[in-house]
Amino acid sequence: MSYMEAIGRQAKEAEKKVRILGQTEKNRGLRAAAEMLCARSGFILEENEKDVAMAEKRGMKESLIDRLRLTSERIEAMAEGLMQIADLEDPVGEIVSMKTRPNGLRIGKKRVSLGVVGIIYESRPNVTADAFGLCFKNGNVTILRGGSDAACSNKAIVQVIREGLVKENLPETAVLLVEDTNRAHVTEMLRMNSYIDVLIPRGGKGLIDHVVKNSTVPVIETGTGNCHVYVDEYADLQMAVNIIDNAKTQRTGVCNACESLVIHKNIAKEAIPAIYERLNKKQVEIRGDEAACAIQPGILAASEEDWGTEYLDKIISMKTVSSIEEAIEHINTYNTGHSESIITENYTNALKFQDEIDAAAVYVNASTRFTDGFEFGYGAEIGISTQKLHARGPMGLEALTTIKYIIFGNGQIRR
Repeated sequence: MSYMEAIGRQAKEAEKKVRILGQTEKNRGLRAAAEMLCARSGFILEENEKDVAMAEKRGMKESLIDRLRLTSERIEAMAEGLMQIADLEDPVGEIVSMKTRPNGLRIGKKRVSLGVVGIIYESRPNVTADAFGLCFKNGNVTILRGGSDAACSNKAIVQVIREGLVKENLPETAVLLVEDTNRAHVTEMLRMNSYIDVLIPRGGKGLIDHVVKNSTVPVIETGTGNCHVYVDEYADLQMAVNIIDNAKTQRTGVCNACESLVIHKNIAKEAIPAIYERLNKKQVEIRGDEAACAIQPGILAASEEDWGTEYLDKIISMKTVSSIEEAIEHINTYNTGHSESIITENYTNALKFQDEIDAAAVYVNASTRFTDGFEFGYGAEIGISTQKLHARGPMGLEALTTIKYIIFGNGQIRR
């Protein structure tokens, strides 16, 4: 039996127990895990520091180290996420619909657990707790395969969560970690149809593309984020500058950070210098088209590749356009289906942008940084789905359930 098959078998055995847990039991487990995260934060931070030190030694860029680094506040946020999930209504068992057929059969739809959820992710140890919490609330078992960059952190977090489950006499194998970071295990995981019901990749384009193209297990694609902010000709300029600053610089290494700007030419002479001044103070490099470079010295010439790049760094592209139609065309050509925002005081343009932009989240006069399960009131998220089937946008509890048909009869037979 291979290493991964052994994990798969543990998951299938655990799933039999986890999916029949009641709401009270699951909530007890979530709260115990949250309390243990706080109680054992010192141990988690010690293990995380090992990962951070190794990342710095390897020369990982600062924005990615920020994704990797844990702090007391971030661990508290992880714990708070689990507590919020515990407080949410359990979707499992919900009767979505019920109708009576002419022959008297009553046919309904009921929410049930997916089963075993495999999650492959990179250097974000907070995903470990979020993934466990959302899956466990729905009676799912989780197999986690984190990146080697966060190996010590992930192992510590899973250990602590399992301590919380054991404390409540709940199955500790409700969450399983692939501790061996050999990449061959990822390839094997993609073929584990007998053990895994769905795979969710979280990370960069390379990881997601590899999983989508090579998996025989059904995949929910959580895409990269080439997110745009469009400054319309009717924009409030100060609002635009503030939103762009937040969307780009609050955290540069996350998928909902703004990577691309689109500026209407009628406001460009005012907007571009103001945006440049704010972003330049934050050491953000702007790569613009010919018109943007002509307006503001210091903006570097953009290449065709820049329009479609998720930088995850202090770099942003800037494109000028002559109309909202051109803006929408540009964004729909180069976006990744994640999050897009328009800054405008024009009601018609706001509605047109929301109607015609093809993305999971479309904002009017707000930062793209809000595309997040916690901010949307889901407690946490399993990822931001950029596909259109099964789930789209921040994936909360309902996205981790499926439907079972329940049929009531009184002796009907088919003729």
